[in-house]
Amino acid sequence: MKTSLHPSIPQASKYPQTFNHHGDQRVDPYFWLKDVQHPETKPYLEAENAHTNAYFEDYKNCETKLFEELKARIVKDDSTPPAKSNSYYYYTRMEGDKEQPIQCRRKGSADGPEEVILDCNELAKGFKSFSLGIFDTSPDHDVLAYATDTDGDEVFSLYFKDLKTGKLFPEQIEKIYYSSAWSKDNKTFYYITQNENMRPDKMWKHTLGTPISQDEVLFEEKDNQYFISCHLSESEEYIFLNRHSHGSSEFYYLDAKNPQSKPQLFSKLEERVEYNVTHRGNYFYIMTNKNAQTFKLCRTPVGKTSQEHWETLIEAKPEITLKSLYAFQDFMMIGATEKALQTLYKFDYDTFKMDQVKFPDPIYQVSMGANYEFATDWVRLNYNSMVQPNQTYDLNMKTQEKIVRKIQQIPSGYNAEEYTSERVWATSHDGVKVPVSLVYKKALRKNGPQPTLLYAYGSYGMAMPAAFSSHRISLLDRGYVFAIAHIRGGSDMGRQWYEEGKFLKKKNTFHDFISSAEYLIQNKYSEPKTLSIMGGSAGGMLMGAVVNMRPELFNSALAIVPFVDVLNTMLDASLPLTQMEYQEWGNPEVSKEYYDYIKSYSPYDNVKSQAYPNIYIKAGLNDPRVTYWEPAKWCAKLREHKTDHHVLLLETDMESGHAGASGRFEYLKEIARQYTFILATGTPDLCKN
Repeated sequence: MKTSLHPSIPQASKYPQTFNHHGDQRVDPYFWLKDVQHPETKPYLEAENAHTNAYFEDYKNCETKLFEELKARIVKDDSTPPAKSNSYYYYTRMEGDKEQPIQCRRKGSADGPEEVILDCNELAKGFKSFSLGIFDTSPDHDVLAYATDTDGDEVFSLYFKDLKTGKLFPEQIEKIYYSSAWSKDNKTFYYITQNENMRPDKMWKHTLGTPISQDEVLFEEKDNQYFISCHLSESEEYIFLNRHSHGSSEFYYLDAKNPQSKPQLFSKLEERVEYNVTHRGNYFYIMTNKNAQTFKLCRTPVGKTSQEHWETLIEAKPEITLKSLYAFQDFMMIGATEKALQTLYKFDYDTFKMDQVKFPDPIYQVSMGANYEFATDWVRLNYNSMVQPNQTYDLNMKTQEKIVRKIQQIPSGYNAEEYTSERVWATSHDGVKVPVSLVYKKALRKNGPQPTLLYAYGSYGMAMPAAFSSHRISLLDRGYVFAIAHIRGGSDMGRQWYEEGKFLKKKNTFHDFISSAEYLIQNKYSEPKTLSIMGGSAGGMLMGAVVNMRPELFNSALAIVPFVDVLNTMLDASLPLTQMEYQEWGNPEVSKEYYDYIKSYSPYDNVKSQAYPNIYIKAGLNDPRVTYWEPAKWCAKLREHKTDHHVLLLETDMESGHAGASGRFEYLKEIARQYTFILATGTPDLCKN
């Protein structure tokens, strides 16, 4: 390995601060990093960045090669299949070496002349970070409302574009959140703004072409545990306002035809009861977990929305957890999870029958595509598996006719027959069987252990799909096994799976992951000296917890924007997400039981003097979800206490947020760096310059 002149390993200063809660005294020597204006904060982050860059300089050729491999699998001039909305066909395309999408449409047919309605490359000029939060055309397709974020903090600016002239309307609205809706009058627009703590708390009504000072607040959420959002029903008859936390929800509705309509309560909030609503004809359709842990389907007549009028159509089933509703005129699509698969059902409004949509692969990922038409027999789906690239196709729900609109192309070449996937089951600490999805290249599968990357998330009821990724081919072709552990805290095996991995059962998440790793080792898929693990956000918390608990199991850990300072964050009610998070982790401020439990697993609080694996940590300075100081403090404490000579790197993107790099090729550079770390620390012969 080539040797570089490395900067000295950074050491953060210690300015101890003492905290007392429930009779427990904690001393935090790195609490000061929370202050971005502290004279040592940015220099420390920059010193860590310099140290990280110096490390990767020794593997520059490897990193460059990986990037070129990843890039060669991307179709430079690519586009999504056009999706019909009235007389227009909307699609997104990418062009050459440009980083950002170009939003387009054609009128009359999918082969009509192209109209570029928004070129995000132009909007992104001069900014390292760029994202589009709202993209919403008026019902008559003459006005586009769009919102942009140029520093990664997920606070958007809203603009209105006249699509007949190409000019912007004079109004510009700040502090926008993701959701919006148009009234049918084509000039009344509903949007959500964020407060000073970046919590979406107000729903506004704006009339196109009028000063924003005249905008009317229709709803204000004053409970800090709740966020709000709004959207137009698939029938385009109603605008729904949803106030929600991680365990409870409440809906309001407005008449989309009447701009003077005020939000009407659908059914009053109940603690730890969730429901979702859609509309068709004379009925609203409701998915709820009221007395139904895995959710049931109900309906109620328009005008009689309170719960006593709800009629149950589909009872809850323990093996199927309902996740989403998507209404069409003659049928409804229902998304569900079961046996660690995401499934789809067609629901008949007359017979109340649910028929599962069948797919060929035993392990797969399916999702609804761009469906803009309500009165249609066709549904657009996206389908892939761990070995099959994505297919976008239209399925006729009456005749079962299937039209493939697009198959993901891998320009550098890919033969799915050379790879295989399988599902194995690990036994956790309490006897529960945990599914683990594996993919590898057939010809490179050994009788004994081989290098492995094990990935997981395990929080908020988010299921991890066994989906295709062209990126991971770079690992599979080098003899790696890629594995996804479908651990508790997600909803991969249903709602109970989620409930058993939150609050005072959170440690099940960590034990499930450790047991998954042990299974791979015991069954000779992997071995500790080449087993890498990876997780992001709450999955980064998972990484921090398991390297504290069982560091000897892993060669390297990649923690991307990791939520690791759990106790301090959950004790700070001023942070954007904290109070909403009480329904996921508990409130340690008021409950000693939750305080003690969170303290017992919070990665930052449980760093100790022991040998740790090689660790790569990624953070974003403008991240509103996992603030930069969590990974920074964690790294500083690891440097202080670890007894090994393994690699520890902290890289903070000084111009981005939670999602990292926003451009399609800039994002690939992040993946290349992560894979370089895996190869350099686990299989260095595969990463020689």
